[in-house]
Amino acid sequence: MPCRDTGAVAADTAFDYRQVEPAGRLRRYVESIWYAKGMSDFGSERIAPTGSTVLGIVLGDALIQTPGGGAGEPYEATEGFIIGPHDEPIINVPTGFTHCVGIVTTAIGARAALGFSPAPLRGRVVPATAWPAFVRVRGGILDAGRDGDPGAVGGIALANVETALAAGLDESEPALNRCEHVVGLLERNPATPIADIADILGISHGHLDREFRRVVGIGPRTLSRVLRLRRLIASIDVYGTVAWTDLAAELGWFDQAHLIRDFKRFTGVTPTQYVHAQSVGYRPAEAEPGFVPDLTRPTGV
Repeated sequence: MPCRDTGAVAADTAFDYRQVEPAGRLRRYVESIWYAKGMSDFGSERIAPTGSTVLGIVLGDALIQTPGGGAGEPYEATEGFIIGPHDEPIINVPTGFTHCVGIVTTAIGARAALGFSPAPLRGRVVPATAWPAFVRVRGGILDAGRDGDPGAVGGIALANVETALAAGLDESEPALNRCEHVVGLLERNPATPIADIADILGISHGHLDREFRRVVGIGPRTLSRVLRLRRLIASIDVYGTVAWTDLAAELGWFDQAHLIRDFKRFTGVTPTQYVHAQSVGYRPAEAEPGFVPDLTRPTGV
């Protein structure tokens, strides 16, 4: 979901993007809380996976979310949605006016912050009611919009969501620390063999895989591929010259065909198409790694 953020409403755009990082213990489990309001410039966007679980609270017109790069089962979210962990892009299609607030967990954060296991949701989009606080939080935000200053709704929404997450935080999962350690190792070096990590931890490869899937929702090898592609696209300056060969070699790709294949699976487009879509579709202040606007479709289609 959209989380490209300028920190405030830009003077020359009708779209309000905001994003905050939560404070305190919650930061361990929630990567960001975002707010989006306005008419999209595009009929759809491909959004690359992050290794996280995403929950959206829909306050405006419905959003259609399709996993698997468009090959999965679409979900028309009229009130809210949960995007489970995945390793292919989600296609987001606004049906009209976008008004939504959302939560992006860290890799280990779904159960602790949102109260449900991410594993059954892998590669799926489902209703947001799995979050126990969903109905109450959504109702409070809608009431604030009706009864208060419409311009203050964004700030209220972000604050209410963060408060609800902090109040419901559950850190009882015994494997949290170990899985967090594995995520950290993979973030530092996505090419690290999983068997080596299991040896470092003193457990079997199979035990690590089962534990990790329960907490994160995908296996450690799948997450390592996602993290490697995230690092690659975060290193790309779409408004400058991209040193593809150097970037690929630095991150362990020694075959251009494999890089293109992995990149397309991750973003839904080739590296060249990605750079073109980002550089043409977004202004520099708006561009966020992993978002691919469909430049061929008009707004609202």
